Amino acid sequence: MTQDEMKKAAGWAALDYVKPGSIVGVGTGSTVNHFIDALETMKDDIEGAVSSSVASTERLEKIGIKVFDANEVSSLMCMLMAQMRLTALTK
Repeated sequence: MTQDEMKKAAGWAALDYVKPGSIVGVGTGSTVNHFIDALETMKDDIEGAVSSSVASTERLEKIGIKVFDANEVSSLMCMLMAQMRLTALTK
């Protein structure tokens, strides 16, 4: 499996951590790009996302996911564990 294939697999695996109705915290980078692609499959099941970069914001908005300012949300589904798992899988 190539490194990009591992990143893609990790991005799709991160969907297991996304709860319906949540606002998802989204980082940036090549693995997160795969996660955003995967997130499109459940965009109607989440409230939206908070993004850490302009690039991720643009990708999310392009696929129809509402992007909130971090100061607007009172609760945020933390993707830290998923991102830690992504990092471990892609190293």
